[in-house]
Amino acid sequence: MGIEPTGTEASTRTRNPWWIPPFLGRVPDVPAGQIRLLGLVSLALFFESYDLSMLTSALKHIAAGLAIDEKEMGAYLGMIRMGALPAFLLLPIADRFGRRRLFLASILGISVFTFLTAFSQTAWQFVAVQMVVRVFMVTAMACAVTIVTEEFPAEHRGWGIGMMGALAACGVGFGALLFALVDLLPFGWRALYAVGIVPVLLLPRFRRGVVETQRFSLHREQEASVRHSHPIRAWLAPIEGLVRQFPGRAFGIAAMSLLQAMGAAPVFQFTGWFTQTVHGWAPWQYSTMVILGGAIGIVGNVVAGRLGDRFGRRRVGFTVMGLFPIFVVAFYQGPAWILPVSWILFVFASTAQQTIARAVSTELFPTAYRGTASGWNAMVETLGAALGLALIGVGVSGDGTIAFMVSSMAFALVAAGLVLLLLPETGGRELEAISGEGAA
Repeated sequence: MGIEPTGTEASTRTRNPWWIPPFLGRVPDVPAGQIRLLGLVSLALFFESYDLSMLTSALKHIAAGLAIDEKEMGAYLGMIRMGALPAFLLLPIADRFGRRRLFLASILGISVFTFLTAFSQTAWQFVAVQMVVRVFMVTAMACAVTIVTEEFPAEHRGWGIGMMGALAACGVGFGALLFALVDLLPFGWRALYAVGIVPVLLLPRFRRGVVETQRFSLHREQEASVRHSHPIRAWLAPIEGLVRQFPGRAFGIAAMSLLQAMGAAPVFQFTGWFTQTVHGWAPWQYSTMVILGGAIGIVGNVVAGRLGDRFGRRRVGFTVMGLFPIFVVAFYQGPAWILPVSWILFVFASTAQQTIARAVSTELFPTAYRGTASGWNAMVETLGAALGLALIGVGVSGDGTIAFMVSSMAFALVAAGLVLLLLPETGGRELEAISGEGAA
């Protein structure tokens, strides 16, 4: 049995709140308190997505402003991605002291260091600050997925994760909207990063509205008598337990996440640069495609969540992972007229596969290790993204072009889909039943 809401939290909402647009579908019968929590967590991740979008949209302007050569971009971007690795050591804190505390601290970190990015004077300063931002980004996303996973009912858990992804992705659209004005804004691309300070102003609201999950609170009560003789051992205990009790699942998630990130990260990283450099688009043209096409593409989050709840994560995930590289090839190798269409399609496939992957990577593990598992997944994704960008750099240094290398790398998603088929099915099942099956 899952944890059931009580009191006023048991009331449900059948009408969408104002912040869920109709094109994302209707809200299922989920307790009102959980919907409010979903809204706050999604709002926080909205700004995380906004920051991520800047490095894609404004890459050409950042490179020009900081004198970064085209052949060096892959290496610098890879280093920024690698900056997220320390998140693996932070996320076990969520299994010791709670998801809420670490989530709030991460939102604060994202906001402050995004703002500081605006003051970078050299490429190395920019990379250093953005590396710190990535630590907090990965930590915030992992905590958010864990919170939604633990709070939502089994039959709608995929929908909750998917809706969170869709709402957070609206931050990309907001970033694209501001990027369209980059040539008019004072200080250009730097002004875009200065906007990142906004979440600091919203922190009191997040503190009041984001509560600790019932599952973790119950777990903490049950484990209150357990004490470790040394603080470091207490900190590392979740990592040790994860590796010892669930080695097969941990390895499977790692393989899937590595291949996913290796194939998908370069695809999105170079969209802004590709359209503006190869096709000669103006910033407003790229922004229009991102906003209008992305508004359609992000529906993939919700569609995958609903279908995953109904038909299973593995079947849905394998399908969208297999389609992703086809749409990428159309974008990077096709004629100019197909760019908006292929953008919509690969955004749809990408958001869909991310929803499935996020769900599976948290559902497979018990409460005691769920935060650590998210950290493990984030670490491997970071390595995969950095590896993918590094391989792009190697290929471009040879005889390949960015477009060819990115298109080729996208086929790693097919292998990721095959790995997903080997993992246990989690869709529509209670978390306790999934983790109670024993180590894989």
